[in-house]
Amino acid sequence: MSYTPDEILQYIEEEDVKFIRLAFCDVFGTPKNISIMPNEMRRAFEQGISIDASAIAGFGEESHSDMLLIPDPSEISILPWRPEHGRVVRMFCTVCNPDKTVFEADTRSLLKKTAEELRSEGFDFNYGPETEFYLFKRDEDGEPTKIPYDHAGYMDLAPEDKGENVRREICLTLEQMGIVPESSHHEEGPSQNKIDFRYSDALTAADHAITFRSVVKTIAARNGLYADFSPKPLPNLPGNGMHINISAVYNGEDVLPYATAGILKHISEITLFLNSQPDSYKRFGVNKAPLYISWSEQNRSQLIRIPATMREYKRAELRSPDPMCNPYLALLLLMKAMEDGIKNRLPLCEPTGINLFKATPKELSKFETLPRTIGEAVSAARNSDFVKASIPQSIIDDYSSR
Repeated sequence: MSYTPDEILQYIEEEDVKFIRLAFCDVFGTPKNISIMPNEMRRAFEQGISIDASAIAGFGEESHSDMLLIPDPSEISILPWRPEHGRVVRMFCTVCNPDKTVFEADTRSLLKKTAEELRSEGFDFNYGPETEFYLFKRDEDGEPTKIPYDHAGYMDLAPEDKGENVRREICLTLEQMGIVPESSHHEEGPSQNKIDFRYSDALTAADHAITFRSVVKTIAARNGLYADFSPKPLPNLPGNGMHINISAVYNGEDVLPYATAGILKHISEITLFLNSQPDSYKRFGVNKAPLYISWSEQNRSQLIRIPATMREYKRAELRSPDPMCNPYLALLLLMKAMEDGIKNRLPLCEPTGINLFKATPKELSKFETLPRTIGEAVSAARNSDFVKASIPQSIIDDYSSR
């Protein structure tokens, strides 16, 4: 739902809001915010709130350090874990240069602009992330450990699944913020959990992904735990993925096969932005995480699988991204890859019916692989005309230097 600045100001007054968190992300998707009081909100809308951008990854250096945050009135969320009296709300912001032009490395604005352009051309993409995380104990000083909160297995119940109440609290908190989880359960790793979301448009899905990480970390901390979203928290055990379910319609026509072909064509070039950590590449090829560039129906050993659903639930599930990606960049690049596949009617290769985790070396030799290291992913991105045409060079340079 979209609001006007005046409606936001009225809401703040009527709902006893005392603090407004102006939220944004650095270029790598790390959430940031600054809090202001209600009497500063009109100035925030009209002039922006100044920040020191030199301290934000990917935002500049000391010689060009001033940036402005201008709240986006289309979205406001109460933070339910804060007091009811003297409420705290959060608003996502547009990051602007001092002259109020949009900063080129504001990835939320990049996604918003791209999504609006493609929507005007008849494209309708929707996304449903499935995000995994571990719950670890904290030591006597409150510092995170690598000791799992439980040792339950896939979809186990309480009392073996100790995270059941934590997931419940997370889901109820998200619901209070207007985000509706679809399902939640214990995953395969010890104290590994997963929560799925309903389909939504690109900007909403990315905003929800950022909100989700913040809510999970907050609720875990309230329960004396640490939530770990890193791609490979424990060696030799399942890593954390962020599977992305995608539907694609163009001028009313289901074009999922062409969209899937576009993703398969460009996946190696964009992997750096879907898997931005060195440990991301330790996850590939084991414990149901993909390595080979392939697709199939229902087969969880593939990079892309088409689940056994029908009609409006028909989708493609991309299984390579992990939760440490910047969701704004990830969805932008996937959107552009799908656009290429759809506009050029790229043929979709034959599905792969075999279990790639049990295939012979001879069978596997027919497939290309995802980049095996972050160095290979950097090289693929830097040499990609597709990536250069999709996002600013400054972002490519920032990711290449990690």
